[in-house]
Amino acid sequence: MFAARTTLRATSTRLFSTSSARHTKVTVLGAGGGIGQPLSLLLKQDPLVSSLSLYDIRGAPGVAADVSHVDTPSEVNGYAMEHLDAALEGTEVVVIPAGVPRKPGMTRDDLFNTNASIVRDLAAAVARVSPTAHILVISNPVNSTVPIVASTLEKAGVFDPARLFGVTTLDVVRASRFLASVTGTKPSECDVPVIGGHSGPTIVPLLSQVANSKAKGVQGESYDKLVYRIQFGGDEVVKAKDGAGSATLSMAYAGAKFANALLRGLNGEKGVVTPTFVKSPLFADKGIDFFSSLVELGVNGVEKIHPIGALSSQEEKLLEACLPELKKNIEKGKAFVA
Repeated sequence: MFAARTTLRATSTRLFSTSSARHTKVTVLGAGGGIGQPLSLLLKQDPLVSSLSLYDIRGAPGVAADVSHVDTPSEVNGYAMEHLDAALEGTEVVVIPAGVPRKPGMTRDDLFNTNASIVRDLAAAVARVSPTAHILVISNPVNSTVPIVASTLEKAGVFDPARLFGVTTLDVVRASRFLASVTGTKPSECDVPVIGGHSGPTIVPLLSQVANSKAKGVQGESYDKLVYRIQFGGDEVVKAKDGAGSATLSMAYAGAKFANALLRGLNGEKGVVTPTFVKSPLFADKGIDFFSSLVELGVNGVEKIHPIGALSSQEEKLLEACLPELKKNIEKGKAFVA
């Protein structure tokens, strides 16, 4: 666990790290939306992206034309609704931020019916056109949409657990930023492993595993407030935007950060470790076959799923509250496809 945290700390001070190996075609499904547009801009700046393919039911060609003017080498192409297959042709990484955003009073579960259908249909297209692509799911509720993608790929006979990821990086980003604010340190000194899922009580920050000694001094009411803010930080943004949207910019940043980590792993860089929601054996005995924990990324996608390590008594309680809720979310996603 210590080595994994060291790796995270070494790469957390900048959005993109580079590799000298081959570059990659990346497709964004939902590039015209509130997350998709800034995500596309950030991916255009990633030196490991050689070709950027932007798709949406509306607006993607315009986003592509705009982003294509950024002075980095990657080529950008935009595709309208009727050209989904063309957008996916030859792609190695697919990022899916497509879906409707949360509004005030909505939980991630409220988004389910609409976003579930969108994600299922996009997953079916990936299975048909680029069955070996690595798929990064941003569309909420991630606890359910990732199992939806997995089940859709299974039905098509092309599911590879090493190639499917739920992007939970925003929880990690928030945990580092919020902990730094409480302790008066830098976010780069506060790499927080975040396990579980990607909504409310399923988000379990492991503050006891942070190398920074000041993190261990956060106790009592301060600890409770910090954990709550990490779990429900998205509500702050929804409320502040007064119905006009959810966490789009920070989510785009987190999505681009995870995409870069995966690209570095695919390019052969060693020791790339970060939390992500994947098919996991850690709690399979409890009927929970998807779980976010520290995962080592490599040329095959998922190379190693790390154990969660020792937990504090508070974290044990958080995990206990997480598991039944997470199981329910996962089963809901599977049932939707079935």
